[in-house]
Amino acid sequence: MSDEFYMNLALNEAWKYQILTYPNPAVGCVVLDKSGKILSIGAHKKAGFLHAEPSAILLALCEISDDFLHKFILNYDQKFNTNFLDISDKHELLEKLKEVYLNAVFTYDFIMQNHGDLLDGAKAYVTLEPCSHYGKTPPCANLFVQLKFAEVVISCEDKNKIASGGISILQNAGIKVKVGVLKQDGGMLLKPFLSWQEGNFSFLKVALSVNGAATGGVISNETSRAHMHSIRSIVDLLVIGGNTVRIDRPKLDARLVKNGKSPNVLIFSREQKFDESLPLFHVKGREVEISNSLLRAKKSPLVMYEGAQEFLNLAKNGALPNVKWLLLYQSSNFKNEPNLLSQIYLKSVFRSNFADDSYGWYEIV
Repeated sequence: MSDEFYMNLALNEAWKYQILTYPNPAVGCVVLDKSGKILSIGAHKKAGFLHAEPSAILLALCEISDDFLHKFILNYDQKFNTNFLDISDKHELLEKLKEVYLNAVFTYDFIMQNHGDLLDGAKAYVTLEPCSHYGKTPPCANLFVQLKFAEVVISCEDKNKIASGGISILQNAGIKVKVGVLKQDGGMLLKPFLSWQEGNFSFLKVALSVNGAATGGVISNETSRAHMHSIRSIVDLLVIGGNTVRIDRPKLDARLVKNGKSPNVLIFSREQKFDESLPLFHVKGREVEISNSLLRAKKSPLVMYEGAQEFLNLAKNGALPNVKWLLLYQSSNFKNEPNLLSQIYLKSVFRSNFADDSYGWYEIV
C-alpha cells in the first residue's frame, strides 16, 4: 500500500471529530508495525484529552499485547473508578477505548513507563506535525522517540510557533521523517482550525430528508442528532433565522450530550417580537439576542448557522459573514413536507454515515 493510502485513513478518522476538538485542530494518526501491518487508527477527539498520536499508540500497544491491555485497564479502573474490566471481549474493549475520552496525562505516562519496546521499528502516519510542547497534554513527538519508531510520515507542518518543532525532535533522534503526503487534503482538514485562530470560523448546518424536506420537526436519526448536539455544545454562538424560530419552535439545546452546554443564540430577524413561550428562551444559562445585524457572529470565533432555506439562499449570495462551509445531514426517510429549493454549488470534502443517515462536510463554491 502507498503512503497516500495510510494517510487517507488518518485523515478520514480526523474528519469524524472536526469541530469537536475546538479550540484544537482535528488530527488523525495510523500506526503500523515494523512489518507494515496496520495496528491502529486514532484521532484527537476533544480538547484536553488524548491527542491523536498517543491515542493510536495506546490502541496499537493494546492490540499487540494482552498483558499491556490488561495492566492498563486495571490501573485505569483503579485510578478513575471506571469499569473497563467488566468488558471481556477484546475487540469490544478496544472499540470502547477508541470511543471514550481517556485522561491524557495518565495515559501518556503509562505508555512511557510500560511500552516495553513493543513498537520498536514501527511507522506512523500523522495528519499534522506532532507537537513538541507541554500544554494541557505532554508532547507527542517525544512518544515516537521513546518508543523507538523508525519512521513518521506527516501530511502538514505545524505553523504554530508554540506547537511546532516536532519534526526536528524526530529527525534529531534518528527517526526518518517524510512531510507533505496528501498535503492539500491535510490542509483542508486544518482550514477550520486556522480560521478560528484568525478570528472566526462560521458554517451552516442543514438537515434534510431523503426527498429534500428541511422542515416539519425531527428529520435525522438519534445518532446524527447526538453528533449535532455535540457540535452545538462546542460552538461560541448559534445563529438561527426568525422564520425558522416561529415555524419550527426549536429548543436548540444539547440535551443528547452528557453535561452538554447549550449554546448562546442569535435570532437573525427584522421583527424583534417573538412568542415568549418559545422553548429556546427557557434554556438555563443561555443568552438569547434578537438582532437584524450579524455583527456579533462576525466577532465570535466559532459560529454555527442553523436553518435551511433562508440561510442557504443568503450563503449562496455571500450574505452570511465568512460562511463558506456546509455541514449536511441527510436522513434515509421520506418526509411529507415541501422540498428545499436552492441553487448552490458544493465541493464534497468528507462524507460518512450515522447508521442509515449520511452526513458530510462541503465547501460552498
